[in-house]
Formats: sequence, C-alpha cells, structure tokens
Amino acid sequence: MIQVGDKIPAATLMEYVEVEGNGCSIGPNPVDTTKASAGKTIALFALPGAFTPTCSAQHVPGYIQNFEALKAAGVDEIWCLSVNDAFVMGAWARDQQTGTKVRMLADGDAAFAKATGLTLDLTGKGLGLRSNRYSMLLKDGVVTTLNIEGPGKFEVSDATTLLGQVKG
Repeated sequence: MIQVGDKIPAATLMEYVEVEGNGCSIGPNPVDTTKASAGKTIALFALPGAFTPTCSAQHVPGYIQNFEALKAAGVDEIWCLSVNDAFVMGAWARDQQTGTKVRMLADGDAAFAKATGLTLDLTGKGLGLRSNRYSMLLKDGVVTTLNIEGPGKFEVSDATTLLGQVKG
C-alpha cells in the first residue's frame, strides 16, 4: 500500500472536458499522473463512486467549499478520483458544479487504485472493484499526507481535515 514518502503511481486517468482549450479537446482527455503532478502541490481525494450518497452530499461539496482556503494554503490543484468512466465523472462534475475548482478524474479500470493498494471490493453490493475513500497531499508527485478511511467511514478524508494538515 502507498505510504507517506512514496511517489504516486504512474497511471493514465481520464478527464471529461466540456470546453476546448489549453491543449484539451472536448471529451475525454488522458491525464498522465506523473506529468500532471510534477512541480505542483495537489490535494487528491478518492472515493468509491460518483453520485453515491456520502460522496455527493459531503465529500465533493467540502472540497468545493474549501477551494479558496486550500489555494491560499498553497494547493495548486484539487483532484477527485473515482473508479468510473470519464463520461460519468463529467456528468457528476456538472451535477456538483465543480467548475475549475476540482478536477474530476476517472480511474476507469481501477489501475491507479490497484497501484496504490487502496482498492475496495464492493462486488457483493453490485459495484465491483472500487477505490477506497481517502485523501492525500502530494508535493511534486510525492505523498506528504495520507488519510485512509475505515470501511463505511467518512471521518478523515474530508476537506477540512486535509486543509488543517496543509496549514500545519
């Protein structure tokens, strides 16, 4: 399992972009985790699934609400990862009104989740292999803070906790 001090795994995530610009075409675009995290401080949080109750009601909204404070504390970007496809993540971004505050990144085949060792098997619940709920702070692609939730919990991966750690 990934730990503080480790580099995040090299993987290609997908991001649905609705407005063309900055080298991005409309539609799903690949995001190389190594290149995208280079030289940046990133607040990354992952969750089991788009449109799920806790994720939609608390997890994503918390990062949207704390966007300005995280930026002021030195965070360059906020990434939300989920084992969903880019189209679902794009629709969820519209629903949650993430705008340019949170990058909604799809880990469609759970490659990133598997590489970090932070998977959650929800096969018996009809959801298959998913990402565990967690947050991490990355500096130049290196994990400096890692908050992994226990099964069914939402206590340590929220934006307020990560913000306190960024400031501390």
